[in-house]
Amino acid sequence: MSGAQLLAFTAVAVTGFTACAEFGSYAFVHPVLRRLEVRAHITVEQGLIRTFGRVMPVLMTVSLLLVIAWATTAGAAPTALRAGAVGAWAFGLATTVAVNVGINSRTAGWDPAASPDHWRAVRRRWEAYQGIRSWAFLISSLLLTAGTTGQVR
Repeated sequence: MSGAQLLAFTAVAVTGFTACAEFGSYAFVHPVLRRLEVRAHITVEQGLIRTFGRVMPVLMTVSLLLVIAWATTAGAAPTALRAGAVGAWAFGLATTVAVNVGINSRTAGWDPAASPDHWRAVRRRWEAYQGIRSWAFLISSLLLTAGTTGQVR
């Protein structure tokens, strides 16, 4: 396997894993959480923040670097795929930093037994942006995968 092939494979694997983890959370975990009573909902959210908060900042950043590295070296891939993959991942990461990280910080400090009155509105905002960033990560990963077709053997 050449260096370019190894880079393409690693980029697909890492971004695919990261996008799937985020999209799975958005599409399958959080719809269930919305049905929990307040105390349980906040407790589970806090647990997810601790778990995902250890891994996802690293994976999201490494993924962006891998997508950029692939896009700048994958001359055979169409420019639209390369630019789209970088742009979508960067957009998802920017959304994460601009919105979700701050909400996670506030949520982590809540007392589940005495949640703020506006807790549900805050979580709805987080979920809306989770949807936006999850779709952005998934689209980026798919564009990257499409751009590597024929490159990884």
